[in-house]
Amino acid sequence: MTISSRMIDFTWRRTRSVASGLELSLAVSLSLLVSHHAIALQSGDLVENFRLLDHQGASHELYRYGDARGIVILVQGNGCPIVRNVMPAFRELRDRYRQQGVEFLMLNSNLQDNRDTIAAEAKEFGYDMSILKDSEQLIGEALDLKRTGEVFVIDPTNWSVVYHGAIDDRVTYEHQRPRANNAWLADALDDVLAKRPVAVANAPAKGCLINFPGKSGMPQNMAVTYTEHIAPMLRDHCVSCHHDGGIGSWAMTGYDMVRGFAPMIREVLRTQRMPPWHADPAHGHFANDRSLRSEQIRALVHWVESGAPRGEGADLLAELNQTWPEWSLGTPDVIIEIPEQVIPATGTIDYQYPVIKNPIGRDVWVRAAEIIPRDHKSLHHIITYFGVLTADGKFDRARSGSLGGYVPGGKADVFPENTGIFLPKEAIFRPQMHYTTWGKAGVDRSRLGLYFHKTKPAHSLETTVFINSEIRIPPRTREHWEQAERTLDRDIWLYSLLPHAHYRGKASEFRAHYPDGREEILLSVPNYDFNWQTTYELKEPKYLPAGTRIVHRTAWDNSVTNPANPDPNREVPWGEQSWDEMLFGALTWRVVTEAEKAADAAVALANGE
Repeated sequence: MTISSRMIDFTWRRTRSVASGLELSLAVSLSLLVSHHAIALQSGDLVENFRLLDHQGASHELYRYGDARGIVILVQGNGCPIVRNVMPAFRELRDRYRQQGVEFLMLNSNLQDNRDTIAAEAKEFGYDMSILKDSEQLIGEALDLKRTGEVFVIDPTNWSVVYHGAIDDRVTYEHQRPRANNAWLADALDDVLAKRPVAVANAPAKGCLINFPGKSGMPQNMAVTYTEHIAPMLRDHCVSCHHDGGIGSWAMTGYDMVRGFAPMIREVLRTQRMPPWHADPAHGHFANDRSLRSEQIRALVHWVESGAPRGEGADLLAELNQTWPEWSLGTPDVIIEIPEQVIPATGTIDYQYPVIKNPIGRDVWVRAAEIIPRDHKSLHHIITYFGVLTADGKFDRARSGSLGGYVPGGKADVFPENTGIFLPKEAIFRPQMHYTTWGKAGVDRSRLGLYFHKTKPAHSLETTVFINSEIRIPPRTREHWEQAERTLDRDIWLYSLLPHAHYRGKASEFRAHYPDGREEILLSVPNYDFNWQTTYELKEPKYLPAGTRIVHRTAWDNSVTNPANPDPNREVPWGEQSWDEMLFGALTWRVVTEAEKAADAAVALANGE
């Protein structure tokens, strides 16, 4: 898209109005970000990448449809008679053209709609395709939507709009013809498939007006400044990783640094790459939730689109004197040195399982564990297995376990209150260590810090794993699901859930099937990311009765559009290395005691249940 002199002038005058002293070069560099608010998105304009959940909780990233021959997006809104009336024609076009490689989606940017109400509308009116929910309205703003019923046709070869308008001219306000005189959408798709210019690139669309009260450029958003609003938010939610020596790729050391990365902040928020939290908010509440609220995401994006104004006052991040202790929980009771691992610049490294003697010399109950790596870039994960050896040199299953581990972005494993893991004095450590090369040789000398209970805790913390080593993922498949399941043989309190897959991992979930026939999603991760191996810690323990069947499902994307896919032409089996795959899940829990059961029974009796 060409930047016109009118657009540059508009952007410069607007940024001057909120932050005097910003250079013209900044306004010009940001004009690409804000220009779609100055003039409406037209045929030929670029559609920037974004990721949204649909009404059923599935994750969709626009640019992951790069193998389609065309992408059609219909703007949907609950209660709009125009949309309801044109949907049969839209479905008919979907059925006709998807066999030719065209992808059809719907987008809802209405303030008044949510995923539950959209799902109800879809069920009532037979909308049998994904309806993406634009909860923050940022995508609708960027597309400069005006009405429901608008249709966009996008060419994935360059991500430009080739058609914008109505499906056809059959329906208008309070009137409709028996048949359309102009089939604009079908004609546009025929032109796209024939690789010729679209003859009619724009046509008037009818539908219900969409309210965008927080649209970028409005006075209330122009008042958002770095010093008053953005820096405190970054301090509270981002600086713990984005500081000198942290795992973030750059340090948020002040306004100049943040302003320089402002366009990237906008991009990673729109594509949901940051913050690194991947659980569907519709299922469960988690103590380690790293997500931002919708209003925070809107404020950040609108701030960038308004020219990243500084505002008056001190630079909170530049003056931040926070120290980052080596051990987040203080000095451990014991520090165990893991043998040095030499990492080459390139190639594949087999999993390492060093054997480490136990220096403690007595039985202990562990209440927390933390791993400090030296080589953050090479170390993908450590799982701290321990066990007592049998006469033939194998781990005694009854006296073995794990003390947690390390993953990028993780934190110390602090076990739930009044729980712990028993570590026998004769146990040895045999951590599983996974390294990946990144172009530079290095040496890792990770350390394991353990924190002990002074007395035996009330409860032993247990782990249950879900494994399906028989998985076979077909080649060139966008979404392939398999599962593993376990049935509980006792009542438990559930504390956390961990899904694990490799490069092709796309989505994962844990679902409880209760003895009384009810079902509940305990955790849904619609946007699984191999780079962030998160253990999802429940804000409150979850009671699961004996007889509950827990199904752990994982989906993989083995298609050419998965940018992390090592080889889309291969049938992928189970394997430890990342070019293979895993279906692995883990739950941490403790047994419900007889005293707790008796107390619950007494309460039920008192209530006449």
